[in-house]
Amino acid sequence: MSDAASQDAYDYIVVGAGSAGCVLANRLSADPSVRVALVEAGGKDDWIWFHIPVGYLFAIGNPRADWCFKTEPEPGLNGRSLSYPRGKAIGGSSAINAMIYMRGQAADYDHWRQLGLEGWSWDDVLPVFMKHEDHFLGPNAFHKRGGEWHVEFPRVTWPLLDAVRRAAAEDGIPAIDDFNTGDNEGSCYFHVNQKRGLRWSAARGFLKPVLHRRNLDLITAGHVEKVVLKDRRAVGVALRTASGPRTLTARREVVLSAGSIGSPQLLMLSGIGPGAHLAEMGIDVALDRPGVGANLQDHLQLRMIYKVSGIGTLNERYHSLLGRAGMGLEYAFFRKGPLTMAPSQLGIFTRSGPDRDRADLQFHVQPLSLDKFGDPLHRFPAFTMSVCNLRPASRGTLRLRSADPAAAPRISPNYLSDEEDRRVAAAAIRTARRIVSRPALAPYAPQEMLPGPAVPNDDERALALAAGEIGTTIFHPVGTARMGRPDDPLAVVDARLRVIGIAGLRVADASIMPAITSGNTNSPSVMIGEKGAGMILEDNPR
Repeated sequence: MSDAASQDAYDYIVVGAGSAGCVLANRLSADPSVRVALVEAGGKDDWIWFHIPVGYLFAIGNPRADWCFKTEPEPGLNGRSLSYPRGKAIGGSSAINAMIYMRGQAADYDHWRQLGLEGWSWDDVLPVFMKHEDHFLGPNAFHKRGGEWHVEFPRVTWPLLDAVRRAAAEDGIPAIDDFNTGDNEGSCYFHVNQKRGLRWSAARGFLKPVLHRRNLDLITAGHVEKVVLKDRRAVGVALRTASGPRTLTARREVVLSAGSIGSPQLLMLSGIGPGAHLAEMGIDVALDRPGVGANLQDHLQLRMIYKVSGIGTLNERYHSLLGRAGMGLEYAFFRKGPLTMAPSQLGIFTRSGPDRDRADLQFHVQPLSLDKFGDPLHRFPAFTMSVCNLRPASRGTLRLRSADPAAAPRISPNYLSDEEDRRVAAAAIRTARRIVSRPALAPYAPQEMLPGPAVPNDDERALALAAGEIGTTIFHPVGTARMGRPDDPLAVVDARLRVIGIAGLRVADASIMPAITSGNTNSPSVMIGEKGAGMILEDNPR
């Protein structure tokens, strides 16, 4: 073997340095006798806005930080196409996301186990979540201290959000202290992945502390174009770099952690996916697996905006030179204040109706308003009540646009295509209106700006149409390489995250979720990386 070839030979190749990939690289390289390559198509997190929490306002939609995907025109959103942000740096989407620490509900994982996926119940995954935690509430029955995944209480609060929380209590939604005990029904300030006022991404927590390891190679700006297969076994990856094409070989396994967009795209480019679609793209079919790119699920948020008076919001501080200077100084000297804000500060979980056995609505409440991310805040004081259906019935697809690995895929979430989702959307708008009408908010005279009072509360069809007009992604795509039993024709990976029908290849990221979790999906992705690493090490003993 030549020196160049030996340098490009690894035991494990992890594709994608995102939320799961950083964990995998950390755990697999802990054994100095193995060699690990972590390949990231984006760059390093060497931009200030990756680290100041409010930087998401500048990162989302910026090609320096975001792959800037777009959905296809969505019939359920009245033909609109949405921006679909995905992180473009080490840390992946954890470098630009909302920083909200959320596990979901115990019943989410128990449902996975009921589908025949051994080892994925709540009792199974809770210790995995706790293994890497450094949580300000720990140690207790649900949290630990000392891990790599740092979680803090937010460093800014707002009287307006306190009033919304009181209004929720008046509506029968209790105030709670922690969304992460298995039942998240109630209201609470979101706990955030930050440390002393700085974003705490997966790269910061899991990757950077171990980059000194001589057996771990990080390759950035390395765009993997396909998995190299031989006799239905993954033996390496072919990638494009600034200096030209390169092939890495894997002695043990290739692990795809490129996310719910990147991982199924790469499987299809490698000839693994729906046979007819691959043939249409001119790609030789190595394995006809129709579930690749199917089962796309996402949380559609309905952004309701209320104008208020007599209480402060970020809008007026943003448009005041004195206010902006004060925010900068507060952050510079104390690492507190609005520059530490996650996109959403207050969470409310509740049920869309009495027939629900657990919370199926999540509110993200913000003391600000704007038309969309990247736009300036409104000039009037206002707050936003974004609400999403936690367990949508609609299913979308991801397909190749062409056989060119550089071409963005076709993303079709198919929002509101299911009648049940339209019913829940109507109930969500009514629930928001009911909370806002409670006495706790009356002193501030809230006026609904979006969707507006012209949409009647008793007209189910009008409410569903309004949901299609104001709905947008909350950036939680999952399920496109879903986990299932080996006899399930639509499953892509088995319960040990092995691609069914291909040896030496796994997927470990949010794409493997059979059903979306009831809340923000970043920390479940970290958990999947942790659990996947444990499985790989068990299956490849020294």
